[in-house]
Amino acid sequence: MAGFWADAQRFLPILLQGMGMTVLVTLGALVLSTGLGVVWALMRTSGIAWLEWPARVFTNVIRGIPILVQLFYIYFVLPELGVDLNAFQAGVIGLGVAYSAYMGEVFRSGILAVDPGTVEAAESLGMRRARILWRVVLPQAVRIVLPPYGNTLIMLLKDSSQASVITVAEMSTQARLIAASTFKNQEVWTLVALLYLCLSIPLILLVSWLERRYGRR
Repeated sequence: MAGFWADAQRFLPILLQGMGMTVLVTLGALVLSTGLGVVWALMRTSGIAWLEWPARVFTNVIRGIPILVQLFYIYFVLPELGVDLNAFQAGVIGLGVAYSAYMGEVFRSGILAVDPGTVEAAESLGMRRARILWRVVLPQAVRIVLPPYGNTLIMLLKDSSQASVITVAEMSTQARLIAASTFKNQEVWTLVALLYLCLSIPLILLVSWLERRYGRR
C-alpha cells in the first residue's frame, strides 16, 4: 500500500492534467450534442416531412456507426477533403455529433410526453404554434428529460476516453503513456478508475436527485 501511494504522488500530477482535458472534451461535446439534439428533436416532432425525415435518417445513421469509427473519420478522412482539425477539435466534434443523436431522442421523448391538454389549452387561447412550443411545451419537456439527460451526460464523460485513439491528451492517454514507460499497470489504471469515479459520482448523485425530484412527473 505504501508503494501505491508513493506511485500515486508521482503519477497524479500528469493524470490530473489529463483529467482537465477530459473535462474540457466532455463539456465541449456536451454543448454541441445538446444544441444539435434540440434541433433534431424539434425537426422530428415538427410534423413536416421534409424536416422530420432528414433528422430521422441522421440519428439512425449516427447511432448505427461506432463512435471510434466516427472519430477516425473526422480526424483522418476530413483532412483529405480539406477540413483540417486538431485532435481536440476532432474529439469534441466527433463525440458531440455522436451524442447529439442520443440527446435528440431524449429531447424528442420529453416533447412527446408533454400533456396534450396543456397544448390544447394554449391553442384555445389563440397562441401561435411557435409561442406554444417555447412557452408551454419546452418548459415542461425540460423538466421531464432532466433525469435521462443526466444519465447521458455520465455516459458522455466516460466515452470521452475514446478520444484517446486520435491522440487527444486526456486522462486515459496519459495513463497509457505512464504505464508504458513505468510498467506500473495496476497502479496507473487504479488511479485512473478512482479519478473517473471522482468525476462521475457527483453526476450520479445529481441524476439521482433529479429522478427523485422530477421522475414522477
